[in-house]
Amino acid sequence: MELKNQSDLRDLYSAPHEIAVRKVLPKLDQHLRHFIELSPFLILSTVRSDGYCDASPRGDAPGFVQIIDENTLFLPDRPGNNRLDSLTNITNNSKIGMLFVIPGLEETLRLNGEAKIITDVMLLESSMVKGKTPKTGLRIEINECYIHCGKAIRRSKLWDTKTHIKKGIYPSIGKIIADQGAAPGRSVKELEKDEEEGYRNKLY
Repeated sequence: MELKNQSDLRDLYSAPHEIAVRKVLPKLDQHLRHFIELSPFLILSTVRSDGYCDASPRGDAPGFVQIIDENTLFLPDRPGNNRLDSLTNITNNSKIGMLFVIPGLEETLRLNGEAKIITDVMLLESSMVKGKTPKTGLRIEINECYIHCGKAIRRSKLWDTKTHIKKGIYPSIGKIIADQGAAPGRSVKELEKDEEEGYRNKLY
């Protein structure tokens, strides 16, 4: 049976605990600021013009997301594949979601808000790494933010190194690209070499 409305859902699930409702904040407090300062990785969620959602990873050294004030963040845009999916989506719909992660910590930080693509020289230059300045960044106005419990991380054993797969169990990105026909005429070795060179020389 397909569930199509909230009342059907609530027939199956208990009401949320009062703490789960009250923990949502309209701005950063000292704990949420500290979380962002420690986080080297996040997932950025945007909305496409056709209504589908898109999620994209963002990562760098802890503190790469700048806290401008309790209501505002700055996320520099590092070099990627130049599809510009997230940035293009934001030009059509400014609403975004973010999930911050700290390796080794089970809890995550959820944040929702609105983003603007900016080229503010001071902010971009303050995000310079290895002499490379980002071309753009996102100025994010916070709508709501809160700590999410660690049940998903604990169930997945994400940080347990004993559960990490061994190299070779999953194929290389070069092998996948070749098999999917995205680079006709290129060998797996060529694609793997290009990818590794990109990792070494084009992170910034």
